[in-house]
Amino acid sequence: MHKQIFVNLAVKDLDKSKAFFTALGFSFDPRFTNDQAASLIIAENNIYAMLMTEDFFRTFTPKTLVDARTSTEVLLCLSCESQEETDALVARAVAAGGTVPHPPEDHGFMYSYGFEDLDGHNWGLAYMRSMPA
Repeated sequence: MHKQIFVNLAVKDLDKSKAFFTALGFSFDPRFTNDQAASLIIAENNIYAMLMTEDFFRTFTPKTLVDARTSTEVLLCLSCESQEETDALVARAVAAGGTVPHPPEDHGFMYSYGFEDLDGHNWGLAYMRSMPA
């Protein structure tokens, strides 16, 4: 059974992307971080995003890279512990240069909000109050 996930994302400027996610409170695994890629720790020992320079990313696929500012290649969603944590993370993302693609949504059982990072990757955030019946 699978125990970890590594989401690979192409970024234009690795140093700026690292600074952006550091401002949000995330850290990087130095064992898998160099001048071509950075291993963003989302959940210790379970969930990672590999931020890869576009040139390095291209070595893994013959397909054309998607410009996440004009097209969507993936929608990422992270769970949060509370509505306050969700709002605070979006606020830190905006302060670090990210954008908000839509206003927060309250569905009763779930509160969702999100941000786009410096490269336009869409990071959804969700706080589940309770499961719908």
